[in-house]
Amino acid sequence: MSNPPSFEPFVEVTRGDLVESVHAIAACASDARGNVLCAIGDIDAPVFLRSTAKPFIAAAAIAAGAAERFGLEQREIAVMSASHAGQPFHVEAVRSILQKTGMDESALQCGVHAPYNAQAAHDLEAAGVQPTALHNNCSGKHAGILALCKILGADPATYLEPANPAQQRILEMCARMSDQRVEDFPLGVDGCGIPVYATPLRNAALSFARLASLEGISESDARALRTVRDAMVAYPECVSGTGEFDARLMEAGAGMLACKAGAEGVHGAALIDAGVGLVVKVGDGAARGRGPAVLSILRALELLPEAALTKLADLERPIVYNRAGRAVGEVRAARIFAIEKASTR
Repeated sequence: MSNPPSFEPFVEVTRGDLVESVHAIAACASDARGNVLCAIGDIDAPVFLRSTAKPFIAAAAIAAGAAERFGLEQREIAVMSASHAGQPFHVEAVRSILQKTGMDESALQCGVHAPYNAQAAHDLEAAGVQPTALHNNCSGKHAGILALCKILGADPATYLEPANPAQQRILEMCARMSDQRVEDFPLGVDGCGIPVYATPLRNAALSFARLASLEGISESDARALRTVRDAMVAYPECVSGTGEFDARLMEAGAGMLACKAGAEGVHGAALIDAGVGLVVKVGDGAARGRGPAVLSILRALELLPEAALTKLADLERPIVYNRAGRAVGEVRAARIFAIEKASTR
C-alpha cells in the first residue's frame, strides 16, 4: 500500500480573533508541456480525482462520436461533465440524453438521492414526488457512459464494471491525458458506482492544462476536449447548479476557464487563455476549504483578473455565521507565501 500524500496547512477557519481550525492542501499548476508552475505539498502521490475527472469521461464518449450520432446539444454535453444539483433543467437534460440513445432512467445505476439544490428538493417534496436516479448528481455522467456503450456495442447492464469496453475506453482517455498507462492507475469505486482512478496531482494538472490548451494530444482527442470544454463554458449552471462554486467561477471567468469540483475536496481548473491546469486536493476532504484554496492560488499566480476575483470575494473568504445569523469568523487562505516558495522549486 502506498504512503498517503503529504499536505501543507493552507486554509484557516477563524472564530473571533483566533484560528479555530486549519485545512491542509496539496496543489499543482502545470502547463501542457508538464512544466510545474506551482507545487504545494506532495504532488507525486496518487490522489483519487473523483468527479473532477468528469470532463475527461465525457470526452471519451464525445471522441467516440456520441455528439454526432445522437445529436447531443451543448447543454447535454455539459451535464455529462456535471455534478449537478438536481434542478429541473438538469433532470430534463439527462432525460433527453437517455431518450436520444433509446434508453430511460431504468438504465441508470447511479443510485438515488434528493436534489442538492434546496429549492429543487423542496419543490419535489411539496409535490409529493420522490426523487429518482435522474436527480443523482452523477446521472449526466452515467447517461454519457450509456451512450458510449451504445456506440461500442457494449452491454449497458454492466457499464459500471472496469472490464466493460466503455469503461476501458474512458480509462484509456484519462491515461492519455495524464501521460500514464491504464495499468498504472490505482482503481477504486466512486460514490456513484463507476471505477475511479487515482493519479498524482502533477499528472492531473497536466490533464487540465491539455483541456485548457488542447496541446500535446492527438487531433481527435483535442476535438473531443474542445467540445466538452466549450459546452462547460457555455452552460456553467449545467455543470454544477445555480449559485454553486463551479458555476460561479466559470461565470466570473467569462470564458477564461472551465472547472470541475470532485468529492473529498478535489478541484480541477483549465485556464484557457493561459494554457494552464490547476488541481487542488484538500487533505481532510472538507469542501469548505476548496474555494478559498483554489481562488487564492488563482490570485497568487495571476491566472484570473481582479475583476473576476472581486465577483467571487464571498467564496474566497466565506463568512462563518452562528445559528442566529451573526458573523463570527471566516474561512481564508493563510499561506500565500507557500505558493511563491513552491513555484521556484
